[in-house]
Amino acid sequence: MRYDLIENEVSGETIKQDDYIAGLAKGLSLLEAFGVDRQKLNSTQIAKRTGLSRTAARRYLRTLKYLGYLETDDQYFWLTHKVLRLSSSYLSSAHLPKVVQPILNLLSAQTSLTFSLVVLDEHEVVPIARSYLPQHDNLRLSPYGMHLGNRLPAHATSTGKVLLAALNLEEQKHWVNKYSLKRLTAYTIQDEVQFYQVLAEIQKQDYCLSKEQHELGVIAIAVPVLNAQGKAIAALNCIAQTHRVTEEQLIQQVLPLLRNTAYELRSMV
Repeated sequence: MRYDLIENEVSGETIKQDDYIAGLAKGLSLLEAFGVDRQKLNSTQIAKRTGLSRTAARRYLRTLKYLGYLETDDQYFWLTHKVLRLSSSYLSSAHLPKVVQPILNLLSAQTSLTFSLVVLDEHEVVPIARSYLPQHDNLRLSPYGMHLGNRLPAHATSTGKVLLAALNLEEQKHWVNKYSLKRLTAYTIQDEVQFYQVLAEIQKQDYCLSKEQHELGVIAIAVPVLNAQGKAIAALNCIAQTHRVTEEQLIQQVLPLLRNTAYELRSMV
């Protein structure tokens, strides 16, 4: 039946069969196949990542190259600057990044540390706002991947674990079974039982302190940002170098700032 509904496995969103454009979905899935750890891909790799045939993948790649979204050396393809049109449009029009940006800058001015607002997208977290104070560039930390729109593994970041802790246990297990716990450093939690225990503790204390699980020499603390209905829609965090800030300093001095900010944001989102 053409009136049957199709359900998105990730978001739960539904759409009528007649309204669904499979070609558009395949083209977007192809663009999403590129990432920080997979910046250049050939048609065989794209086919494997998207489930397309090699012939179809090649046609989609050539079309996106024709439209200016991809570049190629006739063997590998990579994204062009044109894809930034999509992210820049979101960042300039979305309500949450606009509201939080001056607040993040103020927190950074008070502490000389780096603050960001992050959302969960499947197995990754994405920074959508980040503190920026040019006069503090020599003091603030710019860890690997902490620029707007970049994607970071949720299981190894303070923000990701805070947002995963907001899920119920069944949802957490489904997430782990689907995405696994990839090792990034010697401190990344890979044991599933331990991971669930950590998430339970985070949920109980309502914050996450994460040290060197994603990047060596980096420590971070995060709290959830809730909407008016009490649902975690984002995470607010502070990151620092381990030789500059201790765990106790983050908990005693920075955590209250994060919690107050998250409380203020609840009435704005």
